[in-house]
Amino acid sequence: MIHATKRIAGGAGLAAVLVKRAPVLELDWDTRSKSRFSATDSTGREIGVVLPRGTALRGGDVLVAEDGSLLRVVASPQPVLQVRHCREHGSPFDLLRAAYHLGNRHVPLELQPELLQFEPDPVLADMLRRQHLIVTEAQAAFEPEGGAYGEGAGHGPHHGEHDHDHGHAHGHAHAHHDHAHHDHAHAHAHAHAPVPSGKPVGIPVKAQDAGHVHGPGCGHDH
Repeated sequence: MIHATKRIAGGAGLAAVLVKRAPVLELDWDTRSKSRFSATDSTGREIGVVLPRGTALRGGDVLVAEDGSLLRVVASPQPVLQVRHCREHGSPFDLLRAAYHLGNRHVPLELQPELLQFEPDPVLADMLRRQHLIVTEAQAAFEPEGGAYGEGAGHGPHHGEHDHDHGHAHGHAHAHHDHAHHDHAHAHAHAHAPVPSGKPVGIPVKAQDAGHVHGPGCGHDH
């Protein structure tokens, strides 16, 4: 048995050609929702998956085996119930109400623009039909919503950027404030510079010689 202990969500950062060539692990939701299980890949190898507790696999994820090989995870078709609103007697709002009631019962639920999808439950199917919803059985890949704060709940790429920009602008504001404060203090110091006090100092001043004025008794030729 070969063990796989690393998950790459959605195969992020891997070349598409490598992912396409990788052996496949086709798994239903019940298996993918477990962090430890064994399965057989498309080449017949027995794979032991050991992931951190609480990890769930999604179709498109890639596992890295202990020998460095890659394994592509595929969500296998499985029995599901699909719920749609009645176009003649209902509205899309009926699906919203159905999602609310199923969520109250903590039912793993996949949301799509035109339908809801969950694992077969005859009691829930009957409840939804009484609400004039159309419930049908199908074989399809099942990818229920993750928890709001758990596995697969992303924070958005802009959250960190927002904090950086806010801090950057805030820092600039402080810098401008400090600069203005410094200028104000500098001007204030000049305006209120203390006038030297103490004993007056006498400074001798030499009178400037008056310019020579020619007259009849100056004693030299003109």
